[in-house]
Amino acid sequence: MLAPFLAGALLLIGLPALLTFGLAFTRYDALTPPVWSGWANFAAILQREVFWIAARNTLVFAGVAALLQVLGALGLALLLHPARRGVHLYRGGVYLTTILPDVAYALIWLWLFNPLYGPVNLVLGGLGLPQPAWLIDPATALPSLIVMAAFRVGEGMLLLIAARQALPAAYYQAAMLDGAGRWAIFRHITWPLLVPWLLLLFVRDIVVAAHSTFTAVFIMTGGGPGYATTLLP
Repeated sequence: MLAPFLAGALLLIGLPALLTFGLAFTRYDALTPPVWSGWANFAAILQREVFWIAARNTLVFAGVAALLQVLGALGLALLLHPARRGVHLYRGGVYLTTILPDVAYALIWLWLFNPLYGPVNLVLGGLGLPQPAWLIDPATALPSLIVMAAFRVGEGMLLLIAARQALPAAYYQAAMLDGAGRWAIFRHITWPLLVPWLLLLFVRDIVVAAHSTFTAVFIMTGGGPGYATTLLP
């Protein structure tokens, strides 16, 4: 079952990344044929301080966001995989975050994090808690973007639901006959069998987070304040 997903990831993500890496060794303006320049482009960019800031931001953003996405997708998959009334409606609601256009998704979070009338700060104010300027303060801007990215768990949830439903039912029946509880079943059966899927999903989410968030970041922070949310393209 992993083969189609892996083939699609390699075709749609791996191949473009490989071609882009090859062009990095050339001078190319999309109008004339590429001219080989060797390591000159890399030498120039490594001398810029903003590159190292963006690299650090990208590593933190992609790593933490991908981890939260995988954990969220796993929790939702385990919660919504059993056939029960209304489960398809709940799955559709979660998947909605994935199919929303990037611009619309970013505008929703821009409203949620608004320091004056955003729902997040209104709730915090009602509880008597501090109301940060989420996207303006350098200390909270990048964590806010991580939270925004972490909620796009619909695709991962569906993948893990399919993986969970494909696990042999005999394992679970035997465990229940032996008196195993839910935690023991998850720890000794579900988790080990889902680990390959979780690792694949984690790698995939890192790549997507690192290369497919330009629109949302540009709309929400423009890379600022300063270089606090500047990411590698």
